[in-house]
Amino acid sequence: MRILYPEIEPYEHGWLDTGDGHRVYWELCGNPKGKPVVFLHGGPGASCSPAHRRLFNPEKYRILLFDQRGCGRSTPYASIENNTTWHLVADIERLREMIGVEKWMVFGGSWGSTLALAYAEKHPERASELVVRGIFGLRRAELLWYYQEGASWLFPEKWERYLAPIPVEERGDLMGAYRRRLVDPDPAVQTEAARAWSLWEGETITLLPNEANSNQYGDAHYALAFARIENHYFVHDGWLEEGQLIRDAGRLKHIPGVIIQGRYDVATPAKTAWELHKAWPEARFIMVEDAGHAVTEPGILHHVIETTDAFADS
Repeated sequence: MRILYPEIEPYEHGWLDTGDGHRVYWELCGNPKGKPVVFLHGGPGASCSPAHRRLFNPEKYRILLFDQRGCGRSTPYASIENNTTWHLVADIERLREMIGVEKWMVFGGSWGSTLALAYAEKHPERASELVVRGIFGLRRAELLWYYQEGASWLFPEKWERYLAPIPVEERGDLMGAYRRRLVDPDPAVQTEAARAWSLWEGETITLLPNEANSNQYGDAHYALAFARIENHYFVHDGWLEEGQLIRDAGRLKHIPGVIIQGRYDVATPAKTAWELHKAWPEARFIMVEDAGHAVTEPGILHHVIETTDAFADS
């Protein structure tokens, strides 16, 4: 089984001024003359971590990672102003121009797969390869499965903790109810809602319980950006037409691609990955039979590293 490459530090980093109130943190790692790749993290509302640098051979790749608007080291923290899918697609293009490459490999998992598909479908000429895992189409049925009813049947005790901040009379629209609390002027109301929302995801993305995830997603500071931005995107359907990313997958047909999916992924069930594969049959499809959602699942990590290695010299 393949594992992460050794730890590395960035050789360059900075902040991209978007011109509309955001400063987006970016970093470059690996070989300054290597194959360019952009890593798109999940959420929306999460951030990059040192482990994400290690998904690529540092001797062969020039790795650009960035914290999306409002996330991680980007400022203002947890901001939902001027923060949409298409703002992020434009940021990716600015970063590509900043480092001076015509094309790059695009890699995204979970929400990162959504963003990768949106970017590659809008700018297919800029993607030398496209690797996506834990496929999230941001369709209404996918959102309702995870945040209204569906996944709740598999994790009933965790679901009760997710429901706790919301009065019974508001539970017919849980995303809307959370929205009201996540933008409430009272920081205590925001924090209670953010932790409950964030922990629901953090404790359901792995096949087996993971204490490190519980600690990370339960941290109030992390949870605030994660929940506010994620909920902001979801109540607006990601500023996408229903089914748009699957519908427009034909635009990807000339891009070498790989789709990696965990069989027991509860956050982004395998149906979406399969439907993407049918719409983009030119891509290689890998179903990992003993995995949930997270990239840290051993089988998913193995196939991710094998895939990035396979594209390293192309």
